[in-house]
Amino acid sequence: MDFGTIAGLVLGLALISMAIMLGGDFGMFINAPSLLITIGGTIAAMFIKHKMNEVFGAVGVMMKAFIVKQQNPEQVIGQLIDMANIARKDGILALERVKSDDAFLQGAVNHCVDGADPEFLEEILSKELDYLAARHGQGIALWTGAGETAPAFGMIGTLIGLVQMLANMDDPSAIGPGMAVALLTTLYGSIIANLICIPIAIKLEGYSKEEQLTRQVIIDGMIGIQKGVNPRMLQEALKAALPPRLREMD
Repeated sequence: MDFGTIAGLVLGLALISMAIMLGGDFGMFINAPSLLITIGGTIAAMFIKHKMNEVFGAVGVMMKAFIVKQQNPEQVIGQLIDMANIARKDGILALERVKSDDAFLQGAVNHCVDGADPEFLEEILSKELDYLAARHGQGIALWTGAGETAPAFGMIGTLIGLVQMLANMDDPSAIGPGMAVALLTTLYGSIIANLICIPIAIKLEGYSKEEQLTRQVIIDGMIGIQKGVNPRMLQEALKAALPPRLREMD
């Protein structure tokens, strides 16, 4: 669970709500046409930009910014060094008894046990990493696009409201509703983009980079094991992926 995402979203909404309530009636900031233009227009644009199944899966992608199973690179390196010691002592086939909850790592181990040479191992694991990055990129692009589109539809709503207001200047009762649509759609678009869509996209991109880094460590480690690199030397090489403060490992 990523409590930072939850805390940021709650804090942002709370601050906006507080500013509204301190300055007037909260109800005046609720406008159905404005919400329809901004949210509906953003969703419509998402369907145009992306495949239908990708749009329907957008909520699932977003949830990864709230609920994520983070991998610990230090633990992964530790597992790889343990396997390097086993392979050095008992041979590559001894890794057959190694079991991991990480499907990528387990797959790499299986390839080694099956006799894959280092070149083939690197090629197939690198392809899996590329495919992972591509899948993640689709979800990130979806939310980045939504963040770019929401303010645009906010501006469209503003123009609609201004047209309605100017067309009814002779009717004072129509000026207020038209102005409300004009201003609130811009507000809604800004909130949706800058508090939800863009931050979610950035958080997903960060998690994607972390996962790709961990998988690259696995690739480098398994190739080193396959080549018979000394476990101590392999550990020093893999530690380069860690921040300096975490490189002091036993």
